[in-house]
Amino acid sequence: MSTTHPTATRHRRNGGDLVVESLAALGARTVFGLPGQHALGVFDALRRSALRYVGLRVENNAGFAADAYARATHGVAPLLVSTGPGALMTLAALQEAAAGSAAVLAIGSQVPLAGIGGGRHGYLHELADQSASFRGVVKSVHTARTASQIPSAVAAAWESALSAPHGPVWLEVPQDVLLAEVDVPPVAQLNATPRELLPRPELIAAAAGRLTRARRPVILAGGGVVRAGAEAELLALAEQLRAPVATTFGGKGAFPWEHPLSLRSWMEDRHTTTFLEDADTLLVVGSGLGELSSNYHTFRPLGQVVQIEADLGKLESNHAALGIHADARAALAALVKAVGEGKGAGETGEAAEEARADHGPRDTGPAEEAAAADPSVPPTPEAAVAALLARVHDRIAGQQLDLEQRILASVREALPDGAVSCWDMTILAYWAWSAFDPRRTNALHSAQGAGGLGYGYPAALGVAVADPARPVLAVSGDGGAMYSIAELATVRQYDLPVTWLIVDDGGYGILREYMTDAFGEATATELTRPDFVALAGSFGVPAVRTSPERLRTDLAAALAAPGPSVVVLPARLRMFAPTHLES
Repeated sequence: MSTTHPTATRHRRNGGDLVVESLAALGARTVFGLPGQHALGVFDALRRSALRYVGLRVENNAGFAADAYARATHGVAPLLVSTGPGALMTLAALQEAAAGSAAVLAIGSQVPLAGIGGGRHGYLHELADQSASFRGVVKSVHTARTASQIPSAVAAAWESALSAPHGPVWLEVPQDVLLAEVDVPPVAQLNATPRELLPRPELIAAAAGRLTRARRPVILAGGGVVRAGAEAELLALAEQLRAPVATTFGGKGAFPWEHPLSLRSWMEDRHTTTFLEDADTLLVVGSGLGELSSNYHTFRPLGQVVQIEADLGKLESNHAALGIHADARAALAALVKAVGEGKGAGETGEAAEEARADHGPRDTGPAEEAAAADPSVPPTPEAAVAALLARVHDRIAGQQLDLEQRILASVREALPDGAVSCWDMTILAYWAWSAFDPRRTNALHSAQGAGGLGYGYPAALGVAVADPARPVLAVSGDGGAMYSIAELATVRQYDLPVTWLIVDDGGYGILREYMTDAFGEATATELTRPDFVALAGSFGVPAVRTSPERLRTDLAAALAAPGPSVVVLPARLRMFAPTHLES
């Protein structure tokens, strides 16, 4: 008896082929996703293509994996999902991609053309206006209603995702368009060159003038520096100006941690806030000075602010500044040249002196205090940086947080210098935002942009797909880990070199702290958990239960072993005291 399905015929190209061909023509090599009934046309087309498909078990996790892949590669990460529930499950991940400027190209199916337009036809997964669910989250929304529209729609979405600032986009194609036979030739070439966002010369001249005349220039580098790949330009400018550099949580790795001008990332610290406030000219690059980057909006600059920002909506959104709407790399490169040539043509010398008189330093700024402590030491920028870091260290040291610092140090010691780490929303990650040295650029990813649980583990899978030769570390709490348990099957299926550190504190630890501090006791924070070691083992993933004393050794061994692994650390951690409440 023949096993051939009676309706099987020789394949003829359809709309799904056009989607896949378009992605390949634009340079895609890997796509993430999860199939669904309406999207089967495009998933079937993957079978006939050279694209690598990485399928996760939950659409939201597939979105997080695509997000981290885009960050790791500085490119576009295609994400394929189905209509209705499948599409809507990506929204939390796309919100994080938007907050973190990750170029995710999400392609979803739609109900058949006859059901689009708001009518209630009763199609499976039908929404009155599916694309409306995405408009407030992504950079742009695209629709292809005919086969011939697909290549141009994919190219337009790709270009939008990769134009500064990078970000997620949404493209949807109806089910019948994906399945219909097409007479369009195979897609051989597409052009989707991102629009360059260059700074205006007169703004660069003005900014260079202010920075070169400043007595206490300081730089705050945000995630825009990392996304633009502008680390070399930032370092060159800081050394030209001898300007101390702080990095936001999203900007970690943008500036060398151990550099004598590095203020590191203690953004939730009053000493750091004061240091930034005392700058007579503060250059903010790739940050909107939002809640976390401004110590919960307690930052009040006394001097002039120059802001370089690719996202027009963030330009001067929180503080008045000389605003430069530009890609961070292009603007920093122009500033390096202008400062080096000494041709800044901003305010006149008299105007600058008046500005300094209006916004003079506090009587006891960090540099002045360093000099007062030892009159033989000149108040150099490097001395001011060292004095600030000493004050931060003393503040933390006085809070009896040795366990937390020891655990974070163990993680750093166990993680190879070239490895990437991905952090969920958990107390140890909150420590890492401020105190962890990534040791190279673009090597620490977290969900601090939108703040949703469940990012760390699927993000690590995305990074491992981008570079399977290096081990990747994911860090989650037990609460966040439960969002991602299904992906143990994924990591085993693709044999990815991801080590998952789960800090098991019995519940939502940071919410427990917040509620206890605010209300005297916590509600809805305590959780029943599985045996994570046994659970990982049931997926065929090696796992070990460790302790603070054994963590460095156990974690290093797991990272050195091939393939996936899990390390479970039972520990109840605390956060360092906030300083924004003191203001």
